[in-house]
Amino acid sequence: MAAEMVLSHRVPHKVLSEADLEEVAQRKPPAKRGCLRKTRCSASTAKSLLFRFLPFLHWLPRYPVKDWLLGDIASGFSVGIMHLPQGLAYALLAGLPPVTGLYSSFYPVFLYFFFGTSRHNSVEVLVLTLDSLPTPCLSPGPFAVISVMIGSLTDSLMPSEKFLETVNINGTNITMVNEEQRDATRVELVATITILTGIFQVALGLLQFGFVVTYLSDPLVRGYTTAASVHVLVSQLKNVFGVSLNEHSGPLSLFMTFIEICQKLPGTNVGTLVTAIIAMVAIFIVKELNHKFAAKLPMPIPIELVTIIISTGISYGVNLNAKFGISVVGNIPSGLKPPVVPNVNYFGQVAGNAFAIAVVGYAICISLGKIFALKHGYKVDSNQELIALGLCNFLGGFFQCFAISCSMSRSLVQESTGGNSQVAGVIASLVILVTILKIGELFRDLPKAILAAIIIVNLKGMFKQFNDLCVLWKSNRVDLMVWIVTFVATLMLNLDIGLGASVVFGLLTVIFRTQLPHYSILGRIADTDVYRDVAEYQMAQEVPGVKIFCSSSTLYFANVELYAEALKKKSGINVDRLIEKKKKALKKLKKQQKKAEKEKAKRQKVLPHCRRPLWTPSLPQHAEDRVNGPGVAVIELSRAEDSAPPEPTLRTLGLPQPGFHAIILDFSPVNFVDTVSIKILKNIFRDFREIEVDVFVASCPVPVLTQLEQGNFFSSAITKHCFFPSVHDAVIHISRERHQASVSTQPRC
Repeated sequence: MAAEMVLSHRVPHKVLSEADLEEVAQRKPPAKRGCLRKTRCSASTAKSLLFRFLPFLHWLPRYPVKDWLLGDIASGFSVGIMHLPQGLAYALLAGLPPVTGLYSSFYPVFLYFFFGTSRHNSVEVLVLTLDSLPTPCLSPGPFAVISVMIGSLTDSLMPSEKFLETVNINGTNITMVNEEQRDATRVELVATITILTGIFQVALGLLQFGFVVTYLSDPLVRGYTTAASVHVLVSQLKNVFGVSLNEHSGPLSLFMTFIEICQKLPGTNVGTLVTAIIAMVAIFIVKELNHKFAAKLPMPIPIELVTIIISTGISYGVNLNAKFGISVVGNIPSGLKPPVVPNVNYFGQVAGNAFAIAVVGYAICISLGKIFALKHGYKVDSNQELIALGLCNFLGGFFQCFAISCSMSRSLVQESTGGNSQVAGVIASLVILVTILKIGELFRDLPKAILAAIIIVNLKGMFKQFNDLCVLWKSNRVDLMVWIVTFVATLMLNLDIGLGASVVFGLLTVIFRTQLPHYSILGRIADTDVYRDVAEYQMAQEVPGVKIFCSSSTLYFANVELYAEALKKKSGINVDRLIEKKKKALKKLKKQQKKAEKEKAKRQKVLPHCRRPLWTPSLPQHAEDRVNGPGVAVIELSRAEDSAPPEPTLRTLGLPQPGFHAIILDFSPVNFVDTVSIKILKNIFRDFREIEVDVFVASCPVPVLTQLEQGNFFSSAITKHCFFPSVHDAVIHISRERHQASVSTQPRC
């Protein structure tokens, strides 16, 4: 009666179970989902596909020349100037000839004009270095994390020790590394990786698999790129101190390299160190001024280019290499090379690394593309961006390019200097083309310490990500754990294995959180139909005789047993123990009934000539005591021979009864179920009915209802009349049914 009074403030409304709702609302049968959509071959379809894969055909005819052209030319020139030092620095970071960095700054940028959907993204090299393996370029400006990754792969597959040869100089045999042969072999390997990366990206894009990057959470990516920046820093210390190192690869290679650098510090080339320090100070100061006066400057001061030009002039005039032993870039051939077919024998060895580059590079590019698209009001096609990157990598690989992604620094410069479209990218690629054809050979005397200084200064933005630790400590400890584990794993295990371990750990955190959700008993807020956790809301009161149970997670094989255990624990009774007691009592009762039947048969034998009565009167208590013994309760036999005995209850068996008569399972957080969870749910219904408690389900989503139907969950014992659209509907139904229980003989569900 109390439950009915609690609900009486509301105007009575018709309560519909899911079975009633399907009939009233005329639920449609589940739609069959095919793997492939049927398309008709027509001119419009062909045109649509052409415009989709070549987006420039859509926007280029509408290009507003008067409004955009001057801005794109200025922007393209600015970005092209940035490409020159970045390309050379990336080549150094990758341990490859400098000209390959220029190739990678030309071909992909030009190709992106045709295939890309973002007007502001500036693609750049996924730096490939000797100390890591292929990964995407996530960096502000000339630094790119991806280059670090390919280094460990080239170092492990093509170490310098493979190219040692003995040379006779002035009658003395000297063992030297054949750098020309080593560089050619490494370029072939890197080009193969780039082509395979492109194949993966195009395939994923065509299959609409752009969602794979969702498995790289933001804390994971930021922790990973921060660790990668440490790898880059350590890899460039040899060029700062002017020492030669052995090549290390695999787990702990970062620490072995650092230890070797510390051991060789006494042999530091002072001229190289001074050159690097002066360059770093100058670049850092000018970059800070660029940032401070960004609103007043028409374009950022190209300090990297200025530094390269001045240092090359000084190196050539003073002959730094001969007088002070300062290492220089060396020969940079002019002109473009013809395309070369990749060595497919490498595919099996680098497939996993290429897939890592494909996914991470796309993740960076699409995130930047969406930022600019949201800011400027246009749309970026995620899958087309994946295809565009793939085609840039695939075609660029034939021309000795590195893998490419999008650069935050150059994209920002392209936007801030008036760039409106990828026409700016074409202008930038033409600047690089002129450099490759005519100017590149002039930088042969450029000190490697200058390129190392450019790389190290641009790590500043990456190292700022250490601030994430304080932010995540206050906001989300699980994300903090993902960041730290990713950072440590990448440092310890190197970039390839570290990425895999980080992704696995990130997924495990999701699994653990679904296995350990928050379980609660809900109560009703007075004068509303809102139900909240009684432990968190003081005004939430449990509905008398009804337990409303809710989990914060979905149900599947890994957590459904924990769900069942939590339900029984929250109910406040030991369900399994009570069922066990009931079984024992029923077994004992059965024995007593058999004993009573035997006694009855004995009495009938004593009076064989007596006619059997139609019904057997119950014995008086003292007679029962003589027959059955004192203190044993026996259910009275039926008066009619052909009628069934009454069903024993907890009360008649002398067992304790639960303090509630119904349980409602709130399924609003559940978004799917599997065969294991369906089996456990059946057991929940069975166990609670054993102790005379009805089970109802509320707020079950239609897709979950469909999965229950397909899993043969429903039967004569469990019907859709036990399911209700909301918790409040289930509560009203239970309240009304309780008052009709005395006159109703139908099952509750």
